[in-house]
Amino acid sequence: MTDLPRRQQRARGPAPVRHGRLPQRRLLASVLKLLAGVVAIAVVSGFSLTAYAVWDVARSVKHGVTLVALPGHTAAPQDIPNVGAIPGGVNLLLAGTDTRSGLGGVYNSAAEQDASSGAGNNDVTMLLHIAQDHKSMMVISFPRDLMVRIPTCPTPDGKDTVSGSSYAQFNTTLSRGGLACVVLTVEKLTGVDIPFGAVINFDGVSAMSTAVGGVTVCLASKVKDDYTNPPLDLPAGENTLVGDQALSFLRSRHGVGDGSDLGRISNQQVFLSALARKIVSGGVLGNPVQLYALAKAAVQNVTPSQTLTNPTTLVEIALALKDTGLQNMVFLQYPAVADPDNPNRVIPDDEASTAVNNALVNDQPVALTGTTGRAAEDPNATATPTPGPMPTTPPSATASPAPTIPSSPTGTGTPAPTNASGSVELPSTVTGQTAAQQTCTKGNN
Repeated sequence: MTDLPRRQQRARGPAPVRHGRLPQRRLLASVLKLLAGVVAIAVVSGFSLTAYAVWDVARSVKHGVTLVALPGHTAAPQDIPNVGAIPGGVNLLLAGTDTRSGLGGVYNSAAEQDASSGAGNNDVTMLLHIAQDHKSMMVISFPRDLMVRIPTCPTPDGKDTVSGSSYAQFNTTLSRGGLACVVLTVEKLTGVDIPFGAVINFDGVSAMSTAVGGVTVCLASKVKDDYTNPPLDLPAGENTLVGDQALSFLRSRHGVGDGSDLGRISNQQVFLSALARKIVSGGVLGNPVQLYALAKAAVQNVTPSQTLTNPTTLVEIALALKDTGLQNMVFLQYPAVADPDNPNRVIPDDEASTAVNNALVNDQPVALTGTTGRAAEDPNATATPTPGPMPTTPPSATASPAPTIPSSPTGTGTPAPTNASGSVELPSTVTGQTAAQQTCTKGNN
């Protein structure tokens, strides 16, 4: 409908019919105007989609947790950006809590609430390290049963402190002093500063797997575990895991490897390497809107550090891996050996842990020389993985009093020698895999 007055509408009548061709200049001008309009619409639409994505993620972010007062690591407001990779390196700690509080559904039962409520334990803890030049990445998984020194930590409200311990189970750090305590403990253990951190719950893991359309993993043999919720019963071969089934797969201990926590870590690395391949090969890193959708799936069920409350920071961290290459993305378990004072616990392997810490502190890429771990196998490998000593009985949630453990190894600050490719070759006792390795999970059935 036109905005002209009615009398002008009546006076105009039908437009005369023109015959012949428009002058060339007018035709060119019309084409240019049309092209300019299309470009403008495309630019505005793309900007609007990204702007909406940022807003949609931002409104889902929870209140941030204060880690430590490191200069230059404060969360600052940011406008809709021309999104690019975060400058420099990244150290980000992710703590997976086993709490059932506030999750509802199947977790509302008395048995589930009795299993874990409140802050919960950090039964899964991973440190993401992206090199300064973005050419390499490490994801280090810390065993839940690792006995470590825990420093004095601030209480979650920041108004008091929690006394440290010379010998305590690592997965009690979250319930002891929240995310900040987990971060401080890993900083003391490894020697690196960790400015970014987040706590993720069960629902968050389910949402992340759904956001990428499921993750396809290889099973060398069937995986059956009646202890997970929901229970697992997966056949050998390729399985695409989505939602709660993906969560059960990541949580499974009885159904994979030798039934130990270290077996569960290598099983998680099978999943994470498959997820990395899907994100990198599927073009997610080249699509800001998809990246913000993935970020939304994360932040809805994540309690971030204050340094991660800006949703764009998550996208910038992801973009730092755009050109890293799957072969340079290494997933490894923090090296541990059986605790001589408690067969159901482990302590840091001094030599191997020092090698890992040195690589972290000196920002050096690493190369694995060991096996893929207890619950994973590489079909293309020439040797069969041989698991080391580890308890097979389920450990309790808290540690019994025991003698003081040896000093936790930290980085020396002296760069280690590198191989021909420029990477530090880690001792063969360090288990793990790269994202390029298409490994398979070994079931415990």
